[in-house]
Amino acid sequence: METPTTTKLYALCSLLLAFLFPISNSVQLDGGKLCLPEKQTSLFIFGDSIFDAGNNNYINVTNGFQANFEPYGETFFKYPTGRFSDGRLISDFIAEYAKLPLITPYLHPGYHSYIDGANFASAGAGALVETLQGSVIDLTTQLSVFKNLTSLFRKKLGDAETKTFLGRAVYLIDIGSNDYSIPFTTNSSMLQSISQQEFVDMVIGNLTIVIKEIYKEGGRKFGFLSLPPLGCVPFTRALKPGNTGACFEEITALAKLHNAAFLKVLQTLERQLNGFRYSIADVYTAFSERINNPSKYGFKEGKTACCGSGPYRGILSCGGKRSVKEYELCENASEYVFFDSAHLSERANQQVAKLMWSGTSNITTSYNLKALFEL
Repeated sequence: METPTTTKLYALCSLLLAFLFPISNSVQLDGGKLCLPEKQTSLFIFGDSIFDAGNNNYINVTNGFQANFEPYGETFFKYPTGRFSDGRLISDFIAEYAKLPLITPYLHPGYHSYIDGANFASAGAGALVETLQGSVIDLTTQLSVFKNLTSLFRKKLGDAETKTFLGRAVYLIDIGSNDYSIPFTTNSSMLQSISQQEFVDMVIGNLTIVIKEIYKEGGRKFGFLSLPPLGCVPFTRALKPGNTGACFEEITALAKLHNAAFLKVLQTLERQLNGFRYSIADVYTAFSERINNPSKYGFKEGKTACCGSGPYRGILSCGGKRSVKEYELCENASEYVFFDSAHLSERANQQVAKLMWSGTSNITTSYNLKALFEL
């Protein structure tokens, strides 16, 4: 039976959530505690352009790492959102499968539905602060912003409720592609003084610190992608010395080293950290199969991008707003694995998201994301 006291608690709970979570689901009381919906599972997203839903729209980017112009977004949204695709990203589909709304970029000036999570990803970001330093929001800075948000949770909801909320959430992270590609595509001297394995250890070391810090804040369920064959995307393929069209194997070699080493780190963390659970999907294989056998997966073209210029449309000129103004655009993006020179089409994003969500043990380790959300 609802008493006047209970009514006041509901009203207070609603006011708190309206302040902290301007767009929220219905609220419930659980044993008199304030005041999250029962079994609410949110999604917090960290990483680079694979997951950036528009954060870079709101920072001063001078190196072209923005996608807030046409033809980006043309397929699903019908306008550019800042996503590096013709439509939705992998993370958008994951949110959909988890019955969540699209997760708002954290820097969006409008209201945020923090009850559902937040997206901190920034195109061009790396695990290393030095990767495009000053031009993007690196992973360590994304972590700092997340910590600021958890402090707000604790002030408004209390420690116990915040711990429950953060423990139910899933933390989706994709990082490393820029760390390994940038040294080959700029005048960086990063790899001239250390070995490839040492470089990989630096990247994974920074990533591991971030994972442990999220764990300290209360995070327990983590989702990852293996790195794709980085030297086989149109951008790096076009950069291959000699213009042979072959993959830039020196870059792909770093991705392979990363994938092997990172899996071992996750297995160690699972043993060391009580309650730590993870899902990592083998997107290296998923990318490779679609690049080399596009028709098997419903595509007509696996190596050339839909939008761009130069060999394989590998020059990052899609939309004509970067240093190269002229570009070509295909008629049907869904026929292409890659929408622009380095990023998947919406159709390819959806296929990868499905593998991450419901993939079997030969694709996802040690859980798929569906199982992770249900824990």
